[in-house]
Amino acid sequence: MGTSVIILESDPKTAQSLAGGFRSHFHSVYLTCSRDEMRDKVAQNRPAAVVFDIESSRLTDVASLHSDFPALPIVCTHRVPDEEMWMAALQAGASDVCAASDVDNVLTSVLRSVTVARRATA
Repeated sequence: MGTSVIILESDPKTAQSLAGGFRSHFHSVYLTCSRDEMRDKVAQNRPAAVVFDIESSRLTDVASLHSDFPALPIVCTHRVPDEEMWMAALQAGASDVCAASDVDNVLTSVLRSVTVARRATA
């Protein structure tokens, strides 16, 4: 696993806010604009984690990413809390689901998920 994180966030302002919060913790922070671009970046860079906007994507994308990269922590973000969506994302393979506006919580979740994944593969 690398020292980078990949962010797929539909709102550019939110994406920049998340990237700013991650830059002091990761060597590289990649912002992507589409699911296909994110998948390409994951395959090329083997990041430590992915931050994935669940509201602008499909749960099948989370499941597919988890299936193809089972050790990769996927932290999903949302704008509006929705318990059903949250549970479905976890069942699809997400490590956690956080409010996109809460940068500190997303960062904490990613760091925790990366630590758990590294211990599991050690």
